[in-house]
Amino acid sequence: MSDDWHSVSVKIPFASEKHALIAKQTIEVDSELQPHAVKRTIEVEGNILIGTFSTLTIRLARLAVNAFLENVDLVVRTLEQFGEEAEKPPSS
Repeated sequence: MSDDWHSVSVKIPFASEKHALIAKQTIEVDSELQPHAVKRTIEVEGNILIGTFSTLTIRLARLAVNAFLENVDLVVRTLEQFGEEAEKPPSS
């Protein structure tokens, strides 16, 4: 990438690697709206979710990171609400 690109990484700890992987799989389904101007990678290292963004403008970096954090917030709230229940075996 050229020197004109701006890069930012966000690291978010989860309670477990499984929860970090759930977040990654959930968030990466949606592609960036401006793929020519925003490049995103999402990785998991242990229980850490890492979002890395390279953008053409600082404004796009802010918007991309903000959208990512909103998605993480939704995943975290969903895991808090349903995570333990979803892992229980079905009752007969």
